[in-house]
Amino acid sequence: MTQAVHHGPLYRIESLLNTDGRPHPLQNRTATATLLLGLIAAVTSIFPGLHLISSWVGLAGILLGGWAQLISATTAQRFVTVIGLGAAGVGFYMGMANGGLFGGVFG
Repeated sequence: MTQAVHHGPLYRIESLLNTDGRPHPLQNRTATATLLLGLIAAVTSIFPGLHLISSWVGLAGILLGGWAQLISATTAQRFVTVIGLGAAGVGFYMGMANGGLFGGVFG
C-alpha cells in the first residue's frame, strides 16, 4: 500500500542542498542555521549599539559553522556554510570592535 509522503515547508530548500540524492537533515539544518546566524550577525553589526547581539551571534555562527563544515556531506552544504561563516566572522569582529562580548562590563 502506497503511503502519501508529507513534506514540511522547508523541504524544497533542504532538497537543494542534497545534491547527491540522499537526505541529510542534520547537515542541511546546520548549514542553514549557520547562514541565518551569519546574516543576523552581519546585519546587527551595522548598528554600533547592537554590538552585544552581533558579537554573540557571530561567535555562535562561527562555532556552529566550524562544526557544520566537519559534518557536511555535499558541496552545496559547504557553500552555504562558508557564506554563513564569512558573514558570522564579519559580524563577530565588527561587534568586538564596537564593544565586545560583554559590553564594557569589565573595562
